Amino acid sequence: MRITVVALIALAAAAFAQGPPPGRGGRGRMGFDGSLGRGGPPIESGPGILRAGVKNAPFSADVITESSHTLADGNHIRQTVTSKVYRDGEGRIRREQAVKLNGLAPDANMQQMVFINDSVAGVSYSLNAKDRTGTKFVRSGEGRGSQRLSPDPSGRGAGVRSRESSAGGPGGRGMDRRTAAEQNLKTESLGRQTIEGVQAEGSRITMTIPAGQAGNDLPIHIVMENWFSPDLQTTVLSKHSDPRNGETSTRLTNISRSEPARILFEAPADYRVSESSTGMPRARGGAGQAKQ
Repeated sequence: MRITVVALIALAAAAFAQGPPPGRGGRGRMGFDGSLGRGGPPIESGPGILRAGVKNAPFSADVITESSHTLADGNHIRQTVTSKVYRDGEGRIRREQAVKLNGLAPDANMQQMVFINDSVAGVSYSLNAKDRTGTKFVRSGEGRGSQRLSPDPSGRGAGVRSRESSAGGPGGRGMDRRTAAEQNLKTESLGRQTIEGVQAEGSRITMTIPAGQAGNDLPIHIVMENWFSPDLQTTVLSKHSDPRNGETSTRLTNISRSEPARILFEAPADYRVSESSTGMPRARGGAGQAKQ
């Protein structure tokens, strides 16, 4: 039982993270709070990574993530992960997804998990639908180890700037690395198109790793495509292609603009729910201990 509780807490921490670190696109898909960059979301936020507190943009949708990778011997690896997301008009969010609590367990033993973030009440839940148990987290401020990013005209974020400064300061090695990275990035607009019945604005970022930089004989091109819906205030389609790791696409399907039922954002009365003693955990900090 203790292992299950710890696993639930860890999963809930991921569910309410502020999104993956910069430069790690495609990570953190179980998360909710993808940050919104200038002119739209950064490429690391994707379909199903919802920001809590977005009002007047209710919807529900299925999230489908498909990945494929071709090995050197011609063998193909393909995987598909599905989940369901909801957001109401007040900004509450809910995600339903099958999760392996034990990485070695067969798919038949995957647990159906529900993650709820009630930004209005300042609480969130991690619920195990099979065992009808869960953990309630109460938001208690920023907490230790958190970072508050101040507005940045460049859209990069103060956290990025601080790391670069520590690497060499203005005009130092950190700045040289940033300049070199920006020179290897190409950003282009893809215009607008209708995806699953909603208007979306597309962008594509191509990152090139020059020959020799990573021991590669030829340049490596990594392509990230993102389609953002201003109406839903979320990404409806993202694609990531890296010749080293294969291709991944995540999309919203069966989008409904109807207001989800209020009961979806509450813990069921018949669930046995414990409460975290240290407030809301963070994905990149220590998890709280649940009361037994």
